[in-house]
Amino acid sequence: MPPAGPPTERLPNFPPPPAAQPTILVKVPRAVDTEPGTEARGRRRFRSRFPKAWRGYSTVRTRVLAAMLALSALGLLLAGVTAYALQRNDLNNEMDDSLTRSFQEFETLLATGIDPNTREPFVEADQLVFLVMQRTLTEPNEGMMALRGGQVIFFANEEVDVRLEDDDDLLNYVNNVAPQNEVTIDSVNTDATTYRVMVAPVQLAEDTQPTFFVLGFDAEAEYGQLNRTFGTYALISFGTLVLIGVVGFLLVGKLLDPIRRLRTTAQRITDTDLSQRIQVTGNDDLSELTRTVNAMLDRLEGSFTSQRRLLDDVGHELRTPITIVQGHLELQDSEDPPDVRAVRDIALDELDRMRMLVDDLVTLAGISGPDFVRLEPINVGRLTDDVMDKARSLGSRRWIVDGRAEAIAMLDPRRITQAWLQLAANSVKFTEEGSTIALGSRRDDDGVRLWVRDEGTGIAREDQKRIFERFERGASSKRTEGAGLGLTIVSAITEAHGGQVELMSAPQQGSTFTMVLPPLRTTAPETHETRGRQ
Repeated sequence: MPPAGPPTERLPNFPPPPAAQPTILVKVPRAVDTEPGTEARGRRRFRSRFPKAWRGYSTVRTRVLAAMLALSALGLLLAGVTAYALQRNDLNNEMDDSLTRSFQEFETLLATGIDPNTREPFVEADQLVFLVMQRTLTEPNEGMMALRGGQVIFFANEEVDVRLEDDDDLLNYVNNVAPQNEVTIDSVNTDATTYRVMVAPVQLAEDTQPTFFVLGFDAEAEYGQLNRTFGTYALISFGTLVLIGVVGFLLVGKLLDPIRRLRTTAQRITDTDLSQRIQVTGNDDLSELTRTVNAMLDRLEGSFTSQRRLLDDVGHELRTPITIVQGHLELQDSEDPPDVRAVRDIALDELDRMRMLVDDLVTLAGISGPDFVRLEPINVGRLTDDVMDKARSLGSRRWIVDGRAEAIAMLDPRRITQAWLQLAANSVKFTEEGSTIALGSRRDDDGVRLWVRDEGTGIAREDQKRIFERFERGASSKRTEGAGLGLTIVSAITEAHGGQVELMSAPQQGSTFTMVLPPLRTTAPETHETRGRQ
């Protein structure tokens, strides 16, 4: 760097050296004020506007994308602000270190007390300051000057760009604000710029007032390169956010595609068409959601189909007895007592059949209720005897017990008795008087098995699954023998206990209906006993 220029005033003769060395103190530098108020106010405005803008988003895709961009922007902002603050602090430290090293020239010269040019002792501070300025090489954006009595007496040569002597605010700071008896390094804000300056008051034995050596950096110019670097960082960050927005828009749209298909499918579903399903792709959470919704649609379709079929079948089943009663009433001769009694008997019989149909429908309607079955520990052997005693009254048959399970099972005795007697009544319908009907119970690896065995007409293979559906009958059944809900009720009660109904049958070889209840509901060992009852 170019050396300091010639002083504005030269002193040809110097007095004798001072009797004692002056004490020069360096004050600890204060941190540079970064003016946080503007940035804090900006953050407060951002926080006040952000919730209102966030509420304006309507779609999941937009909200997810906005959250991604907000988090990315926050991360880039925190990284940039932190890096900028650290770099700015390092720059301040570098300026302070440079100013402190420059002051060491004073210490070197004062240690000898002799002017190396004249070989005479220093007696006035002007000599010392002039020599130090000659030996000081200023850095870029750095300037220097010397003041005495409020006037500039020395300044840097014209090749130095920073002209401290031209800034009246800085001169006022040195003359009126800076300490008069210690060296300080501080930031000074003026109308022109912000300086980081060292003010060193020097006073020797012959001085009547101190001479101020001022060395300072144009801090705004020093910060300029840093600001340009982080301006580039801001542009790169903006481009990164744009890239994240584009990629995120496509990626989030791809991830949320199952939800879009779910919405589209739901819009196409009507009360008459429940066949629409969502295409499943992948094996993630959204794919699992799609499978779950498809399973729900399957259940809804089955429920609606069953409901429509039930209403159609109920209308058909009730229409027949109503037509019979209405027809007989219209044709009866009210003056003929025997005809009136006959019509009355027919009407009561048909009404009784409708009552049974309604009772069965009420039972089936309660299957989905939480209290359809009420489990309690039941002795299966004793329940077998009780059901046998009740079944005897269903018809004149040879009733026997095939086996008794001496075990305790968690059952609903009322519902199991209802289903067991329904199977027994069904056997009575399709057997001849005096034939054998057997009831039994057994515990094995499959659980508890409760069965009814008969020697009736049997059931064809093609009918064995169909007869468990509502209002369905086998080929050998008659309309007056029931509404076709008995086996449906048996199956529903068994499934409510967690079990299933098994059927073994063949035409003219009888049938065996078995309710298989799960083993986890049984709690005690059992023994088998076979006995016959006439």
